[in-house]
Amino acid sequence: MKFLIAGFGSIGRRHFQNLKSLDQHDILFYRSGKSRLPEQERDLEGFIVETDLEAALAHQPDAVIAANPTALHMDVAIPAARAGAHLLVEKPIAQSLDQMDELQQALAEGGGKFLMGFQFRFNPGLRLAKERLTSGALGAPLIARVHWGEYLPDWHPWEDYRKSYSARNDLGGGVVLTLCHPFDYLRWLLGEVRSVHGFTHNRGILEIEVEEQAEARLAFAGGVTGTVQLDYLQRPKAHWLEILCTDGYIQWDDTTGYVKLYDNATGQKEEIPPARDYERNQMFLAQTSHFLDMVTGKSDPLTTLEDGRRALEIALAVHDSAASGLRIDF
Repeated sequence: MKFLIAGFGSIGRRHFQNLKSLDQHDILFYRSGKSRLPEQERDLEGFIVETDLEAALAHQPDAVIAANPTALHMDVAIPAARAGAHLLVEKPIAQSLDQMDELQQALAEGGGKFLMGFQFRFNPGLRLAKERLTSGALGAPLIARVHWGEYLPDWHPWEDYRKSYSARNDLGGGVVLTLCHPFDYLRWLLGEVRSVHGFTHNRGILEIEVEEQAEARLAFAGGVTGTVQLDYLQRPKAHWLEILCTDGYIQWDDTTGYVKLYDNATGQKEEIPPARDYERNQMFLAQTSHFLDMVTGKSDPLTTLEDGRRALEIALAVHDSAASGLRIDF
């Protein structure tokens, strides 16, 4: 199978390494050459690199991975879909909803399959939480809380963080879009979001043009309420989820990998550690393996184009609500 990777920043490199680890070596690249990741040219020796998308697609890749900045995803995804390629698009799917229908039509015309890059669906702790919620072992969910804070300057020490896509409005940055995973995994765990009330702030601490912190208050169709707090400021980083249910609660900590469960009836607390050999890249590797299975017809996509659209709608609603001061209803 021939793969085209669009973009060769940190996530593009991760996809490259994971494909090779799965014995996929027929890989070419479409890139601007603007990535600041060190020593990357040596990694690309022996591989085709194109700086023109039409030239890249002329190699007729079977699958395309859009790992370029958010604002440029559609520039790659739509032509690739029309050319018949299968797509894996990194989150968020785009910076706006403007071209969603065009992408859907392009996929219909080309016949390719689509996978949204929400790798947290492959996180063992979240999958365990999903199992327990689905089983009803802890009763009905009532309240969900997510907190995710990471210090942006620590992400890519080799570059000026203020020039990274995460810090630039024109490339689709800002903490709401960049850390939008909770909007997807909360939908997966709890169902559709009915309304959003959002707050965003830029206090000038990081000297960037996009929001440094945000909070979203969510109401779900099933009656659950939730909050999502996001920031570029916290040191050390923290990312956790807590769900209060009628008969107990679930806590998941991404930093430690632990899942904690409490049963109201028995008073017992269960602490489940991650596998001894677990590390973060296993989520991405599992996602890539799933993409291969999906393309070859062995499985259906776990994260669809509609999932990408829904998560983006929630993220954009956070911005709209913050700007207007109003609740946004779906």
